[in-house]
Amino acid sequence: MSRPLRPIDCPPNLQADTRSVPGSSLGEPSEALNSLKRRASSTFDARGDSARKRLKEDAPPDEGADAQAPALISGKQLADDLEQELLCGCCSALLYRPVIVYPCQHYFCGSCCMLWVRNGGTNCPACRSISTSVSPSRVLQVMVDVLLRADPSRARTDREKQQADEIYRPGQTFRIPTPREASPETAIPQSGEFARPCPHCVPGNRYGWQCASPVADPTADPDHAWPVEEGSPPGHAYCGNCENILAVEAPTTTKCDMCQVYFCGIGVQHRCLASTVHNAQPHGMTNISDFIQSPEVYECFDGNAIEVEMMLDYLGPQNITPRSIYYEVVQHIQAQPRKFAPLVELDLFVDVHGVQPGPDPGPDAPRQRICRMCATEVLLYGLKDWWIRERRKAYLDGSLPDRPDCPEGPACRRQREHCEPSSPPCARNPVLTPAFHASAL
Repeated sequence: MSRPLRPIDCPPNLQADTRSVPGSSLGEPSEALNSLKRRASSTFDARGDSARKRLKEDAPPDEGADAQAPALISGKQLADDLEQELLCGCCSALLYRPVIVYPCQHYFCGSCCMLWVRNGGTNCPACRSISTSVSPSRVLQVMVDVLLRADPSRARTDREKQQADEIYRPGQTFRIPTPREASPETAIPQSGEFARPCPHCVPGNRYGWQCASPVADPTADPDHAWPVEEGSPPGHAYCGNCENILAVEAPTTTKCDMCQVYFCGIGVQHRCLASTVHNAQPHGMTNISDFIQSPEVYECFDGNAIEVEMMLDYLGPQNITPRSIYYEVVQHIQAQPRKFAPLVELDLFVDVHGVQPGPDPGPDAPRQRICRMCATEVLLYGLKDWWIRERRKAYLDGSLPDRPDCPEGPACRRQREHCEPSSPPCARNPVLTPAFHASAL
């Protein structure tokens, strides 16, 4: 059973000292204690909130307050301004897979910059400064993605994206080649002047071969100089590429059997020559992008842009290059009874170069060498027929859908008006040749 608690008496030495300190009343803190306390902030002054509000109201207005207020921009205006900053310097459209050129840091579409390099560009497309590398830009891609999420209508069409992806692989880093060595100055004198010696006319030249009939230097021997009005000097001609004078019998000289023009083999490497027919590289036809930009390709199909686009869509996944097409075209021509004779009779190789050609031995003469320009003519001549043969193989392996023939043939207007929404496309194949039909969408 619990007992009641008894109060405990506190010893005198433990009781609180309540004696007064001189200068203070009982129970009030001394000055020494007050000196240890920190004064309260002025914001907690006894004037209160109302006094502080009155001080604010009495203060003069800030004249720059309105000027510092942020201006409100509409979402459409912001999107327009952002799009203007994200335009490609080549195609002037919204960037697609943007890349940055270093060190100048100008930016372009990856496909535009790649086409610039493939077409011979050796510097930045914007400032023309020497550039070292081209790299994809993740920051610019993020900005483009943000803009397109806000306004998807600004995006490129699916067809444009597909064509760009065939040219530039996403994430690819490449280099811009250094400027090529300039072609030598043309040595063709103006009317009334004299022909100058070719590189093989000089005794002891570095090519190890000397002309049997060297051309006299008009400066050193003006009495025996050869006038230009009389044509090419004996045993000499002018190069179809660099247009410098050359020795016809020199070991470095080659002749195109199509256009009958000579090439020096000295002026510009891989260009001042006529290669064997099977090893030639058609001029200006390096990859599929050159097909896309060539109006002559569309002329081969009589302006049938739908058929050309179908061919281009097929070439990309199959990794077929213009040079491989040229090789197959040459094989097909050489398998014919008259070989290149029909092309010669059509005058396909006339006036291909700006120099005087040699005499043609006849349509049925052997054709073993060809220049770059004539190789392009051969490619364009046989491109349509090659596509017809290739389509037959594509039908068999399922690479292309087989379609019935259109009785209207190339006169089908619905196929040509494929892009018009009010005119449905023809579901049949318009005729490319009397013997076979080409496809249309």
